[in-house]
Amino acid sequence: MSVETQALAAEDDDSLSPWWIRAVLIVMVLGFAGLITITMLSYRNAPPIPALMVDAQGDTVFSGDDVRDGQTVFLKYGLMDNGSIWGHGAYLGPDYSAEALHRIGMDTAEAIAQQHYQQPLAALTPSQQAAVRAETAVELKTNRYDSATQTLRLTVPQTAAYRQQIGYWTEYFRDPSRNAGLKADLITDPTELRQFTAFVTWAAWASVAVRPGEDYSYTNNFPYDPSVGNLPTSSALLWSALSLLVLLAGTATVLLAFGKFDYLGWITRGHHVHPHLLPGRSSLGQNALVKFFVVVALLLLAQSLVGGAVAHYRADPGSFYGFQLERIFPSNLLRTWHLQLAIFWIATAYVAAALFLGRSLRVDEPRGFAGWVHVLFAAFAVVIGGSLIGEWLGISQQLGQWWFWLGNQGWEYLELGRLWQYLLVAGLLMWFALLWTLVRPNTLADPAAKPVVKMFLVAALAIPVFYVPTLFFGARTNFTVVDTWRFWIIHLWVEGFFEFFATTVVALTFYQLGLTRRNVALRVIYLDAILYFLGGLIGTGHHWYFTGQTNVNMALSALFSALEVVPLTLLTLDAWDFVRTTRGECDVCGKKIAIPHKWTFYFLIAVGFWNFLGAGMFGFLINLPIVSYYEVGTLLTPNHGHAALMGVFGMLAIALMVFVLRQTNDDAHWAGIEKYIKVAFWGTNIGLAMMVTMSLFPGGVLQVWDVMQNGYWRARSLDYIGSDRSRLIEWLRMPGDLVFIVLGTVPLVIAVVKGYLGARAADRNLVES
Repeated sequence: MSVETQALAAEDDDSLSPWWIRAVLIVMVLGFAGLITITMLSYRNAPPIPALMVDAQGDTVFSGDDVRDGQTVFLKYGLMDNGSIWGHGAYLGPDYSAEALHRIGMDTAEAIAQQHYQQPLAALTPSQQAAVRAETAVELKTNRYDSATQTLRLTVPQTAAYRQQIGYWTEYFRDPSRNAGLKADLITDPTELRQFTAFVTWAAWASVAVRPGEDYSYTNNFPYDPSVGNLPTSSALLWSALSLLVLLAGTATVLLAFGKFDYLGWITRGHHVHPHLLPGRSSLGQNALVKFFVVVALLLLAQSLVGGAVAHYRADPGSFYGFQLERIFPSNLLRTWHLQLAIFWIATAYVAAALFLGRSLRVDEPRGFAGWVHVLFAAFAVVIGGSLIGEWLGISQQLGQWWFWLGNQGWEYLELGRLWQYLLVAGLLMWFALLWTLVRPNTLADPAAKPVVKMFLVAALAIPVFYVPTLFFGARTNFTVVDTWRFWIIHLWVEGFFEFFATTVVALTFYQLGLTRRNVALRVIYLDAILYFLGGLIGTGHHWYFTGQTNVNMALSALFSALEVVPLTLLTLDAWDFVRTTRGECDVCGKKIAIPHKWTFYFLIAVGFWNFLGAGMFGFLINLPIVSYYEVGTLLTPNHGHAALMGVFGMLAIALMVFVLRQTNDDAHWAGIEKYIKVAFWGTNIGLAMMVTMSLFPGGVLQVWDVMQNGYWRARSLDYIGSDRSRLIEWLRMPGDLVFIVLGTVPLVIAVVKGYLGARAADRNLVES
């Protein structure tokens, strides 16, 4: 052994500086302090829901209960998976708050034109029209809410606009070709239509009325609509500029650290590779986990097919190749499934891979481990199958008053009913308990791995714990408060703790494969935790710029969310090490090494690529407040979402799937599986790239341009979405979808089924021996 190698081995036996873990704890404490503060402020600063909305004569137009009941209607019929409120929701239909606001503005302008000039607005001279629009903006921005009596006085035009909108929304819900594929006559009950209109009218009022003591509305003047005086605030521009300085400073600091400390990074250099894991030597319990990945592949295939159908609703909402698909599978249901299936298949892959990896850390298999794997599989099957069926029945209005508990809650990404959420938390806690029994410190085959395993367990425990905020709100909770907690899940749970858990899984896998020494793995875990949570905790608030929060959130979130890009840019520093690893060449002796997990590394390389492009470039593009002001809810949002969720978390889930398949199959079986994995790798990555470059990104850029030219309401309207150019861009998504499905997901399903059969054969051999 060389002197250098001996030094590396000795260093690996030493403990790391305690300041690593101290730095992680400091970042977590300060980050959560800021995030909790912003969350608490959301309760105080949320746009008020007046007890009464009255007309100029003092007569009640609608009440606060009507607004809350209208929000319930919005959720019960799955409308957040059709359109959006304040930019948050689906992009198939309009932004309901923007549409309502613009119509109120038009009605107010027409009333002022008649009052002053006795002519319609269109007949006035340009100077007269400018005067009318200026007065319209003043009238709508005047906040007539009396907090002492909890009464909001509506002007005559606002009152008239509310009553006219009831008929407008009645017509909207009638025709699937004009509402992006909702079920025909979705809402016909007069009371529900009145309540829904009350809700969107309140959302429109909060969008334009000036917040007391400020010069901008409750939503920071979102949506952009010059006709009612909604223009970007100076704060949006200022904090965007300052966040760029933070980004540059953060990047320079970390690059300086990487230059000074050359031991930072994933791959340990200058040592022989001695894998602790050899393919084809899995246990009964590990083989039992392969069926999870059969479900993962089938759910991915289902999600891909459903996603193609959702895209078709934008390209041709009136017909699915001559068949009225919305009668059975309306667009809001399919989009609900598209989101839920993505979460389910990725989470299931992580859960199964963690157990597989945990079992590999010990010599013996705990008694009954395989049986508990079967129990956990049944629990996940109940939650996944039950929630998907419940969402179908809920959106179809078949569950009556039980829609919220058993059916579709209606909140985007968190659609599954409240009962299924409780069961999901219980299932994740069962998973953690099973994981704990596997990797307790006194059961490890390699005691040196204890520090890495402890971080692995901490990250695993965070998964069920930080899903709990889904239980903190109901159907009638103020929309601002709900959206705050909702992104504790969408951003903090998925992009924060799932990311942290994924880092520990990959680090532990590299350690088991002999590619990374223990302290190198620990440093990667600590460094990623510091970088991810430094920007990611308070940075969660970049989703809340325009949902009822104040400039306090905008300032903090803009500055810290800029730091989220820093760890993603660092992925390029390790890119070549990943490529060299797949080539299987030893750093010490220079000899070729047989790397049995080549395709696992290929998918990890894809994770790095999409992390940089999808989460880094596309994410940062839309995170700046001034950009987000025009962009939120346009196609640039799903452009980032597809590239980041599928490209990062999805590719990592597939990498873990391939790893397990290789470990559970010997060389003879693997030869028949590998060819499908190869096709799936290129099919998924090329298909995703085609979706992004041919449809989502260009479509998003054009839509944002229309926002800036004509206002947010126009770019989100059905007239824009249904234009020839927009539909052409939607049709251009089809080639990418087909490549992704036919050459990506289908080969994966075949590979997993073949791998499952191979694992079953290995089981029989183990039992016989």
